[in-house]
Amino acid sequence: MVILGIDPGYAILGYGLIKYDRGQMTVLDYGVIETKADKTFPERLEILHRGMMLLIEQFKPDHIAFEELFFYHNAKTAIQVAAGRGVALLAAQQAGLPLYEYTPMQIKLSVTGDGHADKQQVQMMVKLLLKLKNVPKPDDAADALGAAICHASAIGPSLEEYRIK
Repeated sequence: MVILGIDPGYAILGYGLIKYDRGQMTVLDYGVIETKADKTFPERLEILHRGMMLLIEQFKPDHIAFEELFFYHNAKTAIQVAAGRGVALLAAQQAGLPLYEYTPMQIKLSVTGDGHADKQQVQMMVKLLLKLKNVPKPDDAADALGAAICHASAIGPSLEEYRIK
């Protein structure tokens, strides 16, 4: 099974692709879809949507795992990140793929065993669990791989509770 993990954003959207087979995880790819500040907001959303569609077309994931948004102090930023998440969800929905979402705490707990782990702990465990030589960079890509790992660990009878309805 190929799992695409997504760390939503509008300036930077992190993605991480893993192959999960009988408890074994292998990294297929990870990185970010980045939009430049000199683009209009609608242009940035289009870039995110097109990037998601290309990832889906190239890697043909079986499931997509999104990190849920956490609350921002800045309402404008929250709205923009939510819009970026929306176009990523739209791309996945258009491809007819099953979508799942996990809170940051669920991802941290799954990856490190501690739902309150800091970013560095998560990154180090992502590196160890996926047998990578280095910590995935940038942080958004590591977070996306964390979402994919979390989904791989959730696969089983209780998986339906995480499905986006």
